[in-house]
Amino acid sequence: MSDARTIISKLRNRQTPSREELNWFAQSLADHTVTDAQAGAFAMAVCLNGLGDVGRVALTMAMRDSGRVLDWNLGGPVLDKHSTGGIGDCVSLVLAPALAACGVFVPMISGRGLGHTGGTLDKLSAIPGLATELSVEQLRDVVTRAGCAIVGAGADIVPADKRLYAVRDVTSTVESLDLITASILSKKLAAGLDGLVLDVKVGAGAFMKDRAAANELAEALVKTANAAGCKTTALISDMSQPVAPALGNALEVAETMKVLTGQTKGKLVEMCASLGGVLLADANLVEDVQAGADAITGAIADGRAAERFGTMIAAMGGPVQFVESWARFLPEATVIREIAAPASGYVTAIDGEALGMAVVDLGGGRKVEGEALNLAVGVSDVVRIGTQVTRGQPLAVVHAGRASDADQAETALRAAITISASPVPAPDLILDRIG
Repeated sequence: MSDARTIISKLRNRQTPSREELNWFAQSLADHTVTDAQAGAFAMAVCLNGLGDVGRVALTMAMRDSGRVLDWNLGGPVLDKHSTGGIGDCVSLVLAPALAACGVFVPMISGRGLGHTGGTLDKLSAIPGLATELSVEQLRDVVTRAGCAIVGAGADIVPADKRLYAVRDVTSTVESLDLITASILSKKLAAGLDGLVLDVKVGAGAFMKDRAAANELAEALVKTANAAGCKTTALISDMSQPVAPALGNALEVAETMKVLTGQTKGKLVEMCASLGGVLLADANLVEDVQAGADAITGAIADGRAAERFGTMIAAMGGPVQFVESWARFLPEATVIREIAAPASGYVTAIDGEALGMAVVDLGGGRKVEGEALNLAVGVSDVVRIGTQVTRGQPLAVVHAGRASDADQAETALRAAITISASPVPAPDLILDRIG
């Protein structure tokens, strides 16, 4: 019979608990058998001493099995993508329907934003009538009809993670590599996936600012997921600037729709092609990664991805004609202001975290969990690193609820975008592949 004190004592003494002990602890987190104090001690012991490869896999599987694990019988592979968080990152909204158009089923369990990075569910909440909290039966129906669904984790999916994450947030143990890995993968594995691609972001706009730390996380995630039976590859991607030129919930949905309806392409399509190409190749649906990337861009270019997106939106309670008339459904900010370049030169750096926090200060992101958002506010038309600008040319456009908020955002954006006399090369989007 396991007990919390024995497990915590083992961790304190740098011993790895057995699989049975970690299973017991995860179930006890879910049913509140262990106290908050014991959960905090567990998290701190793991943070300080680690679990090792075997323990990390065991904890991930135990947390997955603390709730319902989905299974599918759909006539095609069940695949997904996860990002470690960045700015202007609306990749999921484009990639999920593009994958669906390529014969893949995508039950994407996503989260809400906290801190300077936006949450996919918050972006979808800008679409009127759309519900992201679905029952398992509703999720199955949407995935069957549309090929994809982007939803929140239900109460019966990985309840151990919900409990442990809340404890980690108040005990300064969020940064633990083992706990990050178990938290991310337990939710993805509970979705019953056949394959997964990870977008591990590094740079000024990411949580991971250091390349070595990003690689370490990617390697831990790939090794753990593969050991758990889910074919997984990670891409290390650049987050020195926004993926899409927009930050903010409705604004990122608008950017998504511009891509899906062929009005624009840019780095958002490139990122989707890179991630989707890996997924399709890993699932043996195409000959190689390039063929997979071509399949993704083809599904976007010919409108099949947009069609799948529209089916998903309608199935989740959103407008039936959203794809055809998306602009009239999205909320608009009261104050819209161009931010002019203070001097001529070249854009050489962007402080992505500062941009993200400017959106938070506008009301488009949360400073505390559960805070209500202004879904219309944010920043659009952000210039890219390497761009030559002349004095007075717009660097970005602020969308605010009040003029005073726009003033504050303007100050933040001017400080966040560096203009220099000499150019720098545009950074590569994909920096490395793990797995």
